[in-house]
Amino acid sequence: MSTVTMDVIAELRWRNQIHQTTDDENIAAWLLEKPRTIYAGFDPTADSLHVGHLMALMMLRRFQKAGHKVIALVGGATGMIGDPSGKSEERKQLSEDVLRHNVASLKVQLEKFLDFSDTPHGAIMVNNYDWFRNLTFLDFLRDVGKFFPVNMMLAKDSVKARLERENGLSYTEFSYMLLQAYDFVTLYRKYGCQLQVGGSDQWGNITAGIDLTRRMEGGVQMYGVTAPLLTKSDGQKMGKSESGALWLDPKRVSPYLFYQYWMNLEDSDVHKLLCFATDLPKDEVDSIMKKQDAEPAKREGQRRVAEEITRLVHGTEGLLAAQQATEIFFGAEIRDLDDAQLSSIFSDVPSAEFTRQQLAEGIPLAQAFCAAGLASSKSEVRRGIQQGGIYVNNCRISELEMNLTEKQLASETSIVIRMGRKKYAVIKII
Repeated sequence: MSTVTMDVIAELRWRNQIHQTTDDENIAAWLLEKPRTIYAGFDPTADSLHVGHLMALMMLRRFQKAGHKVIALVGGATGMIGDPSGKSEERKQLSEDVLRHNVASLKVQLEKFLDFSDTPHGAIMVNNYDWFRNLTFLDFLRDVGKFFPVNMMLAKDSVKARLERENGLSYTEFSYMLLQAYDFVTLYRKYGCQLQVGGSDQWGNITAGIDLTRRMEGGVQMYGVTAPLLTKSDGQKMGKSESGALWLDPKRVSPYLFYQYWMNLEDSDVHKLLCFATDLPKDEVDSIMKKQDAEPAKREGQRRVAEEITRLVHGTEGLLAAQQATEIFFGAEIRDLDDAQLSSIFSDVPSAEFTRQQLAEGIPLAQAFCAAGLASSKSEVRRGIQQGGIYVNNCRISELEMNLTEKQLASETSIVIRMGRKKYAVIKII
């Protein structure tokens, strides 16, 4: 029989990870009495989670580490509609095939945060499509809808905000809150789940589920806890890069680019991320921040945030690959990479293509630099060599008449050339 190993509410509070609770006075004591069942929902609107989901993921992770049973609900049914909370217009509706693919993809990512072992302590993943697919519209209106006051729905901020806009709110979106509320009823009936957690934008949906469960289940005590949204110190949402959302899937955002996002955090955001998105204990967080405040130029805090989050999301192998790529940009020799790794590191630099035959015959160094746009003439490459600023795979070159051959391949099909400190290009062999 599992036991509660720590006061998870106290843990969440020192991490500043609680925005609201439905019962500040009693929830900590209730959780300490015995292991409870807690759930958070994730709508599969894409085939990957993004960093905005880290708050709910880390909350579930902390509850599980404290000895509680956690449920990750993937909304195969609600994902067909899309949560209108925080949205200015209706989401694009997805087909059943796309949703099935997305649900399967999210399971892989959830397993990195939660222990799904077949034990009393193991997490559970459920799909609300399983209980909605055979529920008819008339049955739902008769058995569920009658317990849900419309005036309560209209009072929710997420609904009021959309009703005030020109396009309003469709009946489909209006129904979303009722569907999610019924999730809470179902999880209570099947698993005894009495606590839902999520981001602060889910407060209306969570309290709606609490109210519906109480009405349908004879006044049972239910709870809700929300976390602040993951934002920068200037109030903007965190996880938005120049190329779009910061996804957790390495096929969408490479471990290197993921790592670099956290390395480039503003100093004012470091403490928040160390608390919110890592498992580091308080004394270690305090120690890191002491070093950070004393010598901010060393960026010790950013490095630890980047290491901890990248290891959690991409594993040790992904972290090592990201660190290797970072060292490359600080001048480390480039060798023994695969094409995917090299492409992710140098995705934004110019390139030039040569054939395998040309490589076999030898590609003149100056020709490669000119073709890639790093130099305009052979004489410019000569001057670069004289000044010690011409590199192949980050190795300094001293001979102008050098030819690039298969020996210079840094990956299966690429050679990296550099002029000066930061002007990179890739020679691609086709």
